[in-house]
Amino acid sequence: DQWKQDAPDQEEPCRYYNSGHCRDGKRCHYLHVCKYALRGNCRYGAKCRLKHLSSSSDRRGGRERRSSSGGAQRDISGPYKWQLEDGHGWKDIANDHILEGQYSQPNIKGINIYNTPYGKVSIDFKAMRVRGKNNLRVRRLDGQQTEWIWFYSSSKGWTKYGEKGNSGPIQSSEIEKKFQLNRNGSLTFNIGSDIFEIRFRQMRQVSGKRKRKVVRRPKYQPPQSGNLIGRVTSAFQRVKMSPAGQSESPEWQFGGKSGRWHTFEKSADIEDQYQKDFNGSMSLTVNRQAYKLDFSAMKQTNQSTRATRNIRRV
Repeated sequence: DQWKQDAPDQEEPCRYYNSGHCRDGKRCHYLHVCKYALRGNCRYGAKCRLKHLSSSSDRRGGRERRSSSGGAQRDISGPYKWQLEDGHGWKDIANDHILEGQYSQPNIKGINIYNTPYGKVSIDFKAMRVRGKNNLRVRRLDGQQTEWIWFYSSSKGWTKYGEKGNSGPIQSSEIEKKFQLNRNGSLTFNIGSDIFEIRFRQMRQVSGKRKRKVVRRPKYQPPQSGNLIGRVTSAFQRVKMSPAGQSESPEWQFGGKSGRWHTFEKSADIEDQYQKDFNGSMSLTVNRQAYKLDFSAMKQTNQSTRATRNIRRV
């Protein structure tokens, strides 16, 4: 069975509710209670303006509790587990290592899942929500084995903090440690005389010269079992629904000089290699020209001229 029933977990307190206002109201995925009361250290006690839980009956069912590593937490037999909920309990997603592989890449913002009881399901990684289906919710359970990697956007695409060749002094592990202490806070560091600030709530790196987008993704860990069933496919790099009538078999394309996208003749071969290693690369020969496709950076490089083009999977 592709979908396994799972009991709902406890919840994480809503950070916006605790800050004074949550625009989602009753539709919010998180618990509207005092976060300090949940920890047992609210100094205001009964005078607190926020709600305190007096019993388990005060909890709205079906919401997950988040671990310090950033994902929903419960006892799971592995580093992660992806699930969907339709109002009747959480159900495991088959082949969720494919979702994890997509989620681990900073340039991928969402994925389409096919062959589910709900038809095609489009997951928005940034908001961690199902798009276009209000009756469905998605979550990533974390087994507290996740190594989180931080990236910033640049003219070269997404660059890992502390990556070899990057002159920045800050490492992903340092950013993650600060993030876990206060997810609404920030981290400041210097490069020469320039001061940089990573603002966690906005997921932006700010300096006197410019602002850059920041993203946090898990380091991919391959599946522990080869006996998984089901199919997950067609990741998309922009958060949008696929056009009506689109084939369920994804295509690979490269960007042309005119700004148009062109489909690779060997799209199926590229997809096969991509499924083997989401963060890897492959060599390709077209019209006697040798190219290297970098799946992590979503770039195509001409091995002779070193010219690069963007590639995408649609």
